[in-house]
Amino acid sequence: MTGRERIREAARLVVKVGSSSLTTPRGTIDVDRVDALVDVLAARRTAGTQIVLVSSGAIAAGLGPLGLRARPKDLATQQAAASVGQGVLVARYTSSFARYGLRVGQVLLTADDMMRRSHHRNAQRTLARLLELGIVPVVNENDTVATDEIRFGDNDRLAALVAHLTHADGMVLLSDVDALYDGDPRRDGARRIAEVRGPEDLEGVELGTSGRVGTGGMITKVEAARIATGAGVPVVLTAAAHAAQALAGADIGTCFHPGGRHPGTRLLWLAHATTGRGRLHLDAGAVEAVVDRRKSLLPAGVVKVEGDFAAGDPVDLCAPSGAVVARGLVNYDAGEVPDLLGRSTRELASTLGPEYERELIHRDDIVILEPVHHHK
Repeated sequence: MTGRERIREAARLVVKVGSSSLTTPRGTIDVDRVDALVDVLAARRTAGTQIVLVSSGAIAAGLGPLGLRARPKDLATQQAAASVGQGVLVARYTSSFARYGLRVGQVLLTADDMMRRSHHRNAQRTLARLLELGIVPVVNENDTVATDEIRFGDNDRLAALVAHLTHADGMVLLSDVDALYDGDPRRDGARRIAEVRGPEDLEGVELGTSGRVGTGGMITKVEAARIATGAGVPVVLTAAAHAAQALAGADIGTCFHPGGRHPGTRLLWLAHATTGRGRLHLDAGAVEAVVDRRKSLLPAGVVKVEGDFAAGDPVDLCAPSGAVVARGLVNYDAGEVPDLLGRSTRELASTLGPEYERELIHRDDIVILEPVHHHK
């Protein structure tokens, strides 16, 4: 079955819509656009497919009520706009879905929530229960409390992770661009890329930046598609105006076909939804053990520690060259680590007590990072 056919037949779909597809040029919520999107989603929901809607637009929706003429630059005002706008946005979806007798539930996630095992499992359970109850979850990043260091930064990546978290059968990314093109679509001669089956299909493609209202440009959409397809989820990227055709499996937009590997949910979060709170510099032997042999990281292989982190935080693991090769959830606070460096767990246990006979990072809590092209 092709990626488009899988989306057409999907029992559970994640649909992401960007700010620019929901708002007027003045930044207020466009009721007609919301209703048009909900018409499409409600039809699919009524036909039996579970829908998770990842919706941007909280900050944009707050601009009008706050009398702001443009998206604010400073984080505090963005968070104030998100606080006002989130209520406006969910109220709009609530009344729009109610036309079809459907209820929505608001789910606000932060990247910080998703790093911790218990929170991560809790989010998974909450979304699963909402779907069982027939609710349409409306997911957004919790912009009101997220800080620059711990944000998804765009809902494209959040949607890909939610697709994985909810074991979705497909994902549809809706924006103001109808497909991925091999150049600027506003120029003559730009060609639509209909299918992406691997990195070779994107060679030489210029990924421009985003429009005014949102944060996610084409780069973030391609990265989101890479995360989702890496987890076995097909993705169609198109304009909100083409949502019905995209959900029906029509030859519209760009379809990203899934790859074979399906990493564990938590490791996907660790790789893509977190940033390291600190760095552990490894010697060559430890890099080989962790990266090539997938072993736990022991204190004996660490030569230097940087940053201020607590037990349970994600930290980056660096090769002698300084390159980040892996990320893991550390078992010790930053202040405890310097005394452990270069020492065996047996020696530590005999001098400091049995609780020190544990690895710095367990292998189940380590994700190997490909040499990635993070566009930050």
